[in-house]
Amino acid sequence: MPIILLLSGPVGVGKSVFSKVLENRFKTRRFSTRELILDAGAKNEREDLQAKGERLDRETDGKWVADSLASILSNDDADVFIIDSVRIRKQVEHIRNDFGDRFCVWHVFIDAEDDVLRARYEKRDSPIGEFGDYNDLKRSQTERDIRSLREIADRVVDASRCEPDSVAAQAVAGLGLFPLTIEPLVDVAVGGQFGSEGKGHVCSYLASGYDMLVRVGGPNAGHWAAIPEKIKFIQLPSGTAANPNADIVIGAGATLYLPQFLKEIYDRQLTPERLTIDSQAMIIDDADRLYEAIRGDAIGSTKQGVGAATARKILGRFDPNPLGVPVRLARDVEELKDFVRPAISMFEMAFAKGKKIFLEGTQGTDLSLHHGVCPSENGLIAQGAWPNVTSRDTTAAGCLADAGIAPGRLRKVIMVTRTYPIRVGGTSGPIARPTTYKAISDRSGVPEEEIAGTEKGTISKNPRRIAEFDWEQVRRAASLNGATDIAISFSDYISIENRNAHRYDELTEETRRFIEGVERVTNAPASLISTRFEADGIIDRRKWK
Repeated sequence: MPIILLLSGPVGVGKSVFSKVLENRFKTRRFSTRELILDAGAKNEREDLQAKGERLDRETDGKWVADSLASILSNDDADVFIIDSVRIRKQVEHIRNDFGDRFCVWHVFIDAEDDVLRARYEKRDSPIGEFGDYNDLKRSQTERDIRSLREIADRVVDASRCEPDSVAAQAVAGLGLFPLTIEPLVDVAVGGQFGSEGKGHVCSYLASGYDMLVRVGGPNAGHWAAIPEKIKFIQLPSGTAANPNADIVIGAGATLYLPQFLKEIYDRQLTPERLTIDSQAMIIDDADRLYEAIRGDAIGSTKQGVGAATARKILGRFDPNPLGVPVRLARDVEELKDFVRPAISMFEMAFAKGKKIFLEGTQGTDLSLHHGVCPSENGLIAQGAWPNVTSRDTTAAGCLADAGIAPGRLRKVIMVTRTYPIRVGGTSGPIARPTTYKAISDRSGVPEEEIAGTEKGTISKNPRRIAEFDWEQVRRAASLNGATDIAISFSDYISIENRNAHRYDELTEETRRFIEGVERVTNAPASLISTRFEADGIIDRRKWK
């Protein structure tokens, strides 16, 4: 139910600033009684405004505010209508009587100690002509009676010792704008191996089921989407084009290379109404890319500057020019200013409305800075993979943290897993039981040349190394991520015949045995199976939507 928020309180208590806090966080429509009085011929001076307002109250029994409000409410779809401000009981009563059946009418009285009000009044830079001093203001009839509205307010907030955002937190508590019930509305897609698991295909397929699409990570990982056509996304969520109605959010933990990011924004014609970039997302400088270009071969880096930029974000707390370059965040970039706002506020609004959110991770679990693992040798427990890892935590928990979403909001973790895992070519680190494109071609019937054409890094363009399926790797990754569902990609690498399958029972017997084995080892259902890189190339076995 939409909310009509009635504000009242003494002059100087901060009602207008409080309104701006709500306007910045929610879809609001502010309704100024001062502007109505000005339209009625009052001078833009406090004394005349109060005199004209008192006359309107006498002539209409205080109903003029409700009558003016009626024309606005019928043509506006805001979630919160802020009335700044009501001054007498009759105004409140008429609004409750006229709109209480269709709106939640909530009256907030903001108060403060007289000494605080006096000090604020003397310092305020008001757009209107004020009384000579605070004592003159207090002698006016309206101001003498204003505190009588405390008695009929739904919420009284003392603003003497708190900032406007703290006033807002108290004033609207319980209205559903900041939901108190933790409802699981967030699904996360992560890679279960070393990246390039086909997350883009899966994410673009799932995107239509969500109201908000979120991306973290950086331009060191590209994702190919198949819906509505083959599109490469590097910084935006893979479902951006597949679901043009979804809001797009880039989390605070993201790293952004502006030339690429601005190109994607332009190509997809994203507007500030649709795209939100958290103000604390880090900007990659050309110096970051140069730093990695010189040193990145040691770990098979894609050399996009993500790690260097992330390091500078940390070091910049102590040094204004880490690695010789000042830290720039999204809030510092002129080209992004219209898109920048706190991502957490966008999530809170979505949660309050019960909207579903899809968070797309990048790279793979075993590239996690903290939790990446090298293949085991001779049956021994695998060891940590550092330094052959990426610059962030790529697990579901890391993605949630980078986005700014509480773990309790999580509903599903979709772990995407290839039939044959890959690693970036060169010195990116060991991989268990390497095999060849020819061996896979001989088994599956997929031409070797086709496999070689597919298995190139989306960013690096380097040939990928490929290996046999590592059962312990996916078991560990499912445990670490809390996988609730598995998406299996490249089923055609088991048999090219799977490209013709549209139902699970049309997959080859060998493929079904493999899928059943994955389900046993991960203790999660294989809910999605990719048979070919096309819009309809996924077999959907989900029990959830």
